[in-house]
Amino acid sequence: MQVLLAEICVRRVGAARHRMDKTGSHSEWERMMPEAIKFYVRWVEKVNRIIGRFAMYLIFAILGVLLYSSITKTFFFPSLWTLEMAQFLMVAYFLLGGAYSMQIDSHVRMDLIYGAWKPKTKAIVDAITVLFLVFYLAFLLYGGISSTQYALEYNETSYSAWSPPMAPIKIVMTFGVFMMLLQVIAIFFKDVATACGESLE
Repeated sequence: MQVLLAEICVRRVGAARHRMDKTGSHSEWERMMPEAIKFYVRWVEKVNRIIGRFAMYLIFAILGVLLYSSITKTFFFPSLWTLEMAQFLMVAYFLLGGAYSMQIDSHVRMDLIYGAWKPKTKAIVDAITVLFLVFYLAFLLYGGISSTQYALEYNETSYSAWSPPMAPIKIVMTFGVFMMLLQVIAIFFKDVATACGESLE
């Protein structure tokens, strides 16, 4: 499959550049990578950049809740809501910031041979492996929507002593997974463009 993708890119880009040499126009490449795809990548990355930078500050909210919890447990009566609220904030921090982490390629990875590859080789491999992530996130999104519908329909609450409604955090989780799915598709388009010797930046 990797060889097939590379061969397709080589043939299409070669044909496009041959026509560009004759006509002096970039219309052939623009047809290969439509303006709608470029707009989609720019839009998704802009939205995820805003959401991700907002999510970064949730760490301070988590610290504030945990600090309040420590103070109340030490000097006053312990609160019922602090630990679970910190967990909810951590989930929001992780999922809302996930797409932005993908965008700037800041996820932790174990690299044995990947770092030694050329950018084009990396793009070809990434364009193939990212499809597995699309498949996984699509199923995760389906489960998230189903779970959120259940929480809204039956007014689901947590089993803790605080017993908060679960719908708000499930909505946040589902939205975070949805934005990660959009970002992964944008990364796929960027990888295909890089594999073909072009850029969507």
